[in-house]
Amino acid sequence: MMRSLYSAVSGLKNHQTRQDVIGNNIANVNTTGFKASRVNFQDILSQTLQGASAPNGNTAGSNPMQVGLGMGIASIETLFTDGNVQSTGKQTDLAIQGDGFFIVSDNGGTNQYYTRAGNFDFDAAGNYYLPGTSLQVMGYGVDATGKIDTGKLVPLVIDDSKKTMAPKATTGFTFTKNLTADAVTDDPSTTSIVDPTTASGTVTIYDSMGKGTNLNAVFTFTGSNTWKLDFYDPASATPTTPLATVSSITFASVTNPAAVPPTTAGKITTPPTSVTISGKSFTLDLTGLTMYGGESTLKSDYDGYAQGSLTKKTISASGIITGTYDNGQSQTLGQVALAGFTNPGGLDKVGETMFVKSSNSGNPAIGIPGTGGLGKTSSGSLEMSNVNLSDEMTNMIITQRGFQSNSKIITTDDEMLEILANLKR
Repeated sequence: MMRSLYSAVSGLKNHQTRQDVIGNNIANVNTTGFKASRVNFQDILSQTLQGASAPNGNTAGSNPMQVGLGMGIASIETLFTDGNVQSTGKQTDLAIQGDGFFIVSDNGGTNQYYTRAGNFDFDAAGNYYLPGTSLQVMGYGVDATGKIDTGKLVPLVIDDSKKTMAPKATTGFTFTKNLTADAVTDDPSTTSIVDPTTASGTVTIYDSMGKGTNLNAVFTFTGSNTWKLDFYDPASATPTTPLATVSSITFASVTNPAAVPPTTAGKITTPPTSVTISGKSFTLDLTGLTMYGGESTLKSDYDGYAQGSLTKKTISASGIITGTYDNGQSQTLGQVALAGFTNPGGLDKVGETMFVKSSNSGNPAIGIPGTGGLGKTSSGSLEMSNVNLSDEMTNMIITQRGFQSNSKIITTDDEMLEILANLKR
C-alpha cells in the first residue's frame, strides 16, 4: 500500500483537529476572559531507504534517503496574552492588567479554580461570586482592627455585620489652616474687637449611641498674637454663653526678620491639648494652625460619627474592597487575591472559562494584586477574549487548503492503485 496514502490520512485527521481549535476560538471571540489556543504540527517518523555514509579517501559521503510517514500534533497551546479591557461601569466587575488569575472556589474554599473572567457580583447573602457558576471569589478578610489579614485565604463575604457601621463617640477635635495675622484691636489694653478678628467652624459631639450635638467653635483675637477658643451650643437656651473656653492660644512673632524663612513665626508656641465640655474631656489638636497674613481659612474636624449604612462598594487597583457609608465614613471590607503560575500554559481547562492546576503548571503563588509579579485589578471593567479574528480567519483558510490538499493525495493514490489493479487486463 502506498505510504503517501497513510501520510495524507494523518494530514486529514490533524488538520481537522486544528480546524476544531480554530472553530472553538471563533466561537468564543466574545467570551469574557477567554484565552485562545493554537495547534502546532510536527512530522513523525521517517522510513530510511538508505543511511548516510561518511567521506572515505577520494570518495564523497552521501546523505541519508528518507521518506516521511506523515505528520502529528506537537502541541495545543493556550495563549495567555492580555485581552482588551472594556469598561462596563459596574463596580463589581474586575479585569486583570498583567499576569495572574482570580481565584474562585466552592465549598468554602475546598476546591479552587482560576479564571481571567471577572464578571463578579454580590448575592443576597453578601457573597462575592461568579454568576453562572455560584463559585465564590477568594481573597483576604479584615481583622478586628479593620486591617487586611493576609495570613489566610477566605471567601469574600460582605455580610450583614458589614452592611452597617456602629457609631463612634467623639474623643477630640482638630483645627488646621490659618487665622489671619491682620486681626487688630482698637485699644491693646482692652478686648474691644475690630474685624477681621474671628474665625469659626463647626464640630459635633457624638455619644456612644451615635446621638450628635453640633457646636460652634469660635476663635477670637485678643491681642498680642493671642487668640481664644469658645465652644457654643446654638440649640441651648443661652446660645451666646460658651460651654467651654480655651484662652491664651499664642502664636510666635518674627524675632529675626533676616531669617529666610522665619521658621517659628506664625506657629503656636505652646498649643493646649485638651478641653472640657459639659464635664467631659476632649483632646484638642491645634498644631496645624498658623497665624499668617491674609484671610482666615480655618478648618475644623472631629473623630466621632453616627451609625451608618453601606451605600457603595469600590475596588482599588490593589484589589481592596472599600465600603462607603451614609454617615460619611468608609472602611475596608476585604481584598481580592490573585494567583500566579510558573507555567500557566500547563493549566487544565475545565470549562466555564476556568482552569485548574496540573502537574506541569506548578503550584499557585498567591498574593495581592500589584505585588510579586502579579498584575493590577481594574474595577468597572472586564477583560475581553484575546482571540484575534483576522488571524483565525486566515488560519482557517490555510487549514482548509491543507485539508483539501491531503484529500487530493488520497484521491490521487486511489487512481494510481486503480491503474495498478487494471494492469492485469
